[in-house]
Parts: sequence; structure tokens; C-alpha cells
Amino acid sequence: MKSGNTEVAAHRKLLTREDVRTLMLSSFGGALEFYDFVIYVFYAKVLSELFFPAGMNPFWAMLNTYGIFAAGYLFRPLGGIVMAHFGDLFGRKRLFALSIMMMALPTLLLGLMPTFDTIGYVAPVLLLVLRMIQGVAIGGEIPAAWTFVSEHVPEKHVGMANGFLTGGLSLGILLGSLIALMMSRQFSSAAILDGAWRIPFILGGLFGLLTLYLRSYLRETPVFKAMQQRKELATDMPLKLLVTQHKTAVIIGMLLTWFLTGCIVVILLAMPQLLTAGFGFSSALAFEMQSMAIVMQMIGCVLYGVLADRVGSGRMLICGIVLTGVMAVLFYPALGNSSEDMVFALYMLLGLATGVAGIVSAAMIKMFPPAIRFTGISFSYNVAYAIVGGLTLPVVQWLSSYSPIGAMYYILPLCVVGLLAAFAFQFRYQR
Repeated sequence: MKSGNTEVAAHRKLLTREDVRTLMLSSFGGALEFYDFVIYVFYAKVLSELFFPAGMNPFWAMLNTYGIFAAGYLFRPLGGIVMAHFGDLFGRKRLFALSIMMMALPTLLLGLMPTFDTIGYVAPVLLLVLRMIQGVAIGGEIPAAWTFVSEHVPEKHVGMANGFLTGGLSLGILLGSLIALMMSRQFSSAAILDGAWRIPFILGGLFGLLTLYLRSYLRETPVFKAMQQRKELATDMPLKLLVTQHKTAVIIGMLLTWFLTGCIVVILLAMPQLLTAGFGFSSALAFEMQSMAIVMQMIGCVLYGVLADRVGSGRMLICGIVLTGVMAVLFYPALGNSSEDMVFALYMLLGLATGVAGIVSAAMIKMFPPAIRFTGISFSYNVAYAIVGGLTLPVVQWLSSYSPIGAMYYILPLCVVGLLAAFAFQFRYQR
């Protein structure tokens, strides 16, 4: 089935200099913005000590901190749906600057705001408000970036472009991990609690200003300009068209997003916490392992994307999800029973396997026509993330109270769900 990338780019087979420039700027800008969103996870334990009462049980303080992290996911649909609505009606580019400001300013404010010892219960409330604003911002940013880049490149390179862009988002996680690693080596735990924790958040605000500058060089997509000229923009509410005419695509997109969530949040973001608290790894080693796994995932994103352009997104989704499940079965039981070198090697391979998340967006691009593409991707992605993304870490925390490798018992059923969605996509959209 044709993706609807329109004839604007269909006749081109090679990437132009403008395509490469757009892909690089979008990927790097997305990385810096994603850093702002995820740096919270790396300092969840520190924030739980600083923004909640000192006498609170550590388990409940951490659960509250993860709950506030979840609030960022719950507000994604608001940002995604509203921004996507205007993106489908008035253009993709205009949403970028707004999403950056709404991400960078809260990050900067979090790095400057007083803690519980100074302002009491106002501190966790302000923390919650800032995460809500960031949730709205990231809800518009990621679908906008996927749509923007896919409509710039030739159709035969959509898989590679989405893999590269999603790898760029993972670069944001890597930046957070590297800065957390640097902080753990430069400052003692006491120094971090005493104020050094603010540095990564202030840096995030400055990164946001850099991203805003970079995005000023981007141009509107050829696909959207062509729809404007031919008066093919949606005349009805894009969301109304979506839920009445594209229900199957929405369901498949939501299930694939659920799988993507597990790959990013459980296997990459939360891994240092599992390694240190559950299996006694040093903080520095845990962050080193995470950093290398993220690099492997970035490589995997591009590799899966290139292969998807050759053999189809559906086939590569099926292969990648199966491989992720196999590697999870090998990695998690090894945590308490194998050498550090073996655990390290298995984690690298697991990271490479999870690069399949990089072509989830390429599949969604093929499922929605251009007039409602931004809205379709944004609704599927953000509603799914709001439902399952916010619950992921609390559920894994609960499973871990029964088994040290409780995360595996979350990932494996998720692979089954992702596999069913991938088969449905292959049957419906790539026959």
C-alpha cells in the first residue's frame, strides 16, 4: 500500500543536500529536547529525597517521584492533539519553536527552584506543574519531527530517515546518561544532594535555547506546501476524520507505541536504577553500561531503518520484536548469575535489538494519509504513551517487589503485544 508521501518526493531516489540538512537539524534538535524530558529519570532518586518530606519511606518517596514523572506522560495527549491539529491545518514547522520553549523553560526552572526544605509542599506541586508543561511539549515534538522529516525525504528513504531521527532522540538519552556519569565522577553523593544536581537541569535549559536557534533554519515540508497549493488540507477537524475513518491504524499505532515505550523506558532509561539498587553495580559502571547500550540502540535504529526500506517495515518490525524478546530472556536472568563482562555484552546486544523502535514511526507514516498524518501519529503515539507510559515504571517497581528481574516479566508480554500489532500492520498496510 502506498504511504501517501505524495508525488512531491516520490520521483526522487536520492537524498538532496536539503534533505540531509533537514534530517541532521531535526535529529540534533530532537536529541536536545529529549534530553530535557528524560534527565528527570536519571535524578529520580535525588529528587525523591529533595522534594518530599525527609521522614517519608524511601519506597513511597521514589514511587511519588515516578508518579510525577508519569504526569508528563498523562499530559502528552493534550499537547499532541492540539499541536497536531494546528500542524495539519497551518504547517509542521510552526509547532517546533513552541514545543522547544515549553520544554526548555521548565527544565531551567527546575534547576533553579527551591526544594522541600525551603518551601515545603509547594515544591512537589511545582515539580508536578513543570512536568505537566513538559508533557504537553514533548507530545507535540516527537510526532512533528517524524512527520516533518518523512515529508522531506524521498519515499524509499522514509525508513532510514525515521531510524536516524529516532536514533537522534536516543542521543538525548545518551547525553543525559553521560552527564549523569560525569556528575557521579566529579561530585560525591553528598555534593550532588547539596546542589550539584541542579547543573544537568540548567544545562538542559541552555540546550533548549540552542535548539530554538537551530530550528530557525528549517523550512516547511514540500508535502504540506503541495497540499496547500492544491487545497487538499483537511476541511473537517483532523481528529474527527481520524477516529471515524482510520480506527484500525490508530489501534495498531497505539500497540506499537506501547512496545516502543518498554524499549525506551524499561530497557534504557530505568536500567541504572535496576543495576545499582537490585544487583549492586556501582553507579559509574551502571551509567557506562547504559551509555554503551544507548549507542548500540542508535546504531540499531539506523540499521533497522535501512533494512525496512529494502524489505518492508512490517517484516523488520516482526524480526526486531522477536529478537528483543530473545535477548531479554538471555539478559535479565544473567544479572545475578554471570560475570560483569557477560552482563555487559548481553546488554549491548539487547540495546541493539531494541533499535527496532526506530521504525515504529515509519510504519505509522505509512498508515495515515498526509492530510491527517500529523494528527494520526500524534493521537496514536501520545494517547498510548499517556495510558501505558506513565504506568510503566510503577508497574515494573511493583513486579520487582516480587522478583529482582520483574522488568523481564513486563517486557516479554509486551513483545507478544508488539508482535501481534506488527503482523496486523504487515497484513493490512504492506500486502
